[in-house]
Amino acid sequence: MTPQEEADMQSRYRQSLRETETRELQAAAGLIERFRQRAANKGICMKDKDFRYSHTTGITACHPQLLRALLDVNPDPSDGLYRWSDLKAVLRPAKFDGGCLQADEFVVLAHPCFRRAMHPLHNWAPLFIDIFWRLEQPGLDKYIALDEDRVRIDVDGPLIMELDTWYGPPFNRDIVRIVSGTTKLRPPADLDTKRIASWYANTYCVDVKWTDGPIRTFQALELKHGSVLLEESGKNWHPARYLHAEYDVRARSFRHFDGAIQYLSDDEHSLRKDSDFNLIYKSQLHVKPKSRKLFKLNGSLDVHT
Repeated sequence: MTPQEEADMQSRYRQSLRETETRELQAAAGLIERFRQRAANKGICMKDKDFRYSHTTGITACHPQLLRALLDVNPDPSDGLYRWSDLKAVLRPAKFDGGCLQADEFVVLAHPCFRRAMHPLHNWAPLFIDIFWRLEQPGLDKYIALDEDRVRIDVDGPLIMELDTWYGPPFNRDIVRIVSGTTKLRPPADLDTKRIASWYANTYCVDVKWTDGPIRTFQALELKHGSVLLEESGKNWHPARYLHAEYDVRARSFRHFDGAIQYLSDDEHSLRKDSDFNLIYKSQLHVKPKSRKLFKLNGSLDVHT
């Protein structure tokens, strides 16, 4: 396929998506009007452009802080995360649709950073959300970031399941035997940009660090290629996924997990991508990336979970 043929095919595909969206929104005119009235009763004026359709998300209503107006549950002001037990008291976690919590007239969605390419119209990226939604055990407190600007209004909307092939080094389940220190993982150097985009989701590198002690700590940071940008607060940033965990050696179980998305400027991304966790640039260069907490787990969690 020539570049022009590929461009033409993409153009036809996008046109087909626009036509499908128009058709689905017209068919759901009554549903949209009922939700518009519900939002108006909460003091929110919604316009036609605030309603979207995608085959992965169904019909969604979009407005700044819409969820706060609809939901009688507030996040923790310190990190913006919602406590799972508070959500379950007023919503029903979907059994076969991870990332969704059902109310009678709308569906609450997890934060868009859990989606493929961190895009609000894409499906959930396997498999974290599915695992998090199913994870239930005594003494475990769960917290999650939600999409506060958008809800799905077709409660019985689409259910799309996807699986991935994951590429990476083998993981040693015996945490005590993992050597402390830092590691930088990168895709093979002989791959072209198309294969890196397809197989590794445009990942530039993943940095990993383990520390020793009675409580072992784990950190990981995934950085994308410079072409990957994410809009936040009206600006474009380089997104980086961050993960932190604590492992209790005596109990032989994890006691804490948390994850966040970091928003790096051009200079921060350039500095960080070829460095590692041993670079103490926070203190030396006074750089601290903007970030948003995405989830948290407190309590004993077996490594085989």
